[in-house]
Amino acid sequence: MGTVGGHWDVPGRATRALFATPVEHLLPTITRMATAPGLRVYTAPQLLDVIDTLGGRALDRLFSRLARELTPAELEATRVLADPPDDGTTLTARLLTAPSLAVELARRGVTAEVGVLAEAEFWSVYQPIVSLADRAVVAHEALLRGAVDGREVGGGDLFFVAESAGWLDRLDRLARKSAVAGAAPWLGDDDLYVNFHPASIYRPQVCLASTEAAVHDTGIAASQLVVEVVESHAATDRGHLVSILEHYRSLGWRVALDEVGAGWSSRSLLAAVRPDVVKLDKALVQALPDDGARTVLRAVTDLAHRQGAVVVAEGIETERLADEVSALGIDLGQGWLFGRPVRPEQPVEEPETRWQPVERVPVSGAPSR
Repeated sequence: MGTVGGHWDVPGRATRALFATPVEHLLPTITRMATAPGLRVYTAPQLLDVIDTLGGRALDRLFSRLARELTPAELEATRVLADPPDDGTTLTARLLTAPSLAVELARRGVTAEVGVLAEAEFWSVYQPIVSLADRAVVAHEALLRGAVDGREVGGGDLFFVAESAGWLDRLDRLARKSAVAGAAPWLGDDDLYVNFHPASIYRPQVCLASTEAAVHDTGIAASQLVVEVVESHAATDRGHLVSILEHYRSLGWRVALDEVGAGWSSRSLLAAVRPDVVKLDKALVQALPDDGARTVLRAVTDLAHRQGAVVVAEGIETERLADEVSALGIDLGQGWLFGRPVRPEQPVEEPETRWQPVERVPVSGAPSR
């Protein structure tokens, strides 16, 4: 399938920055760091105005020093507005939505390799999921990949940088649309597993609109789509997650809970989320034939089956492990034994009328899907 890019508005060199924080010691600390040639500093209650007379070079040095000397908590507690507008009303509105200093530094590549996002082209790879009874492929999980200067970047690194830079919602949206568009030409009757992060979705009806449109326009049946959330992400705000999943189900999509393992948190989530698919924690699966791991996996599998869920064992790399999970009554398997994540070989034409992957969203604008 084709690659997509151009989704990030990377800030250019700034010549003025406003810093705001309710933490009393922070503005005096930043003021001391800013007393360098080329910077003019003006103070007001809970506000610091720094002007660079060297075309942005001195402010760049200040950003780098702040990244080195402030703690992560201090960076999160400070908001910064680079090159603020002169109009008072617009300035007030921008201050209310200004990013934290931690996010601004990441966007500028000071504390994160933001070039991974700013310069990358993206595509989806797909890993098969098989029935353990007969090894028939029944589904594919979509995983995002990127490339910068010929170097492939994994999804974990992409999402780490996106979250650091405040672009998680945009990358999550891009990944979902890429997964759907890339699979449509060859998926057939198989299911498609698509990952999402609950923190990237503010209001499902709005934020998922483009994903809904992509599914509809490609002709993939709603019943084929399985949206997948990692257990650790699901546990953060259970009420918000449940509202998202209710919206998914209203569309006819199914829900998978990933990395389910030992402990009461897993059992509690299974009861609250009532997923259609339970994907067992890879580390727990690969601990077999350990008796403790076997006991936990059997208990989770039995609980999932009682709730009507299908169970998937991830991380299966050997026939021995496939036999172990089959003996526990697990339904489906995923892992290198059955196939690695691959990019579809055939080129896929994606007409603009079906999917327009390039949607530039201003950094300061409202999130959209």
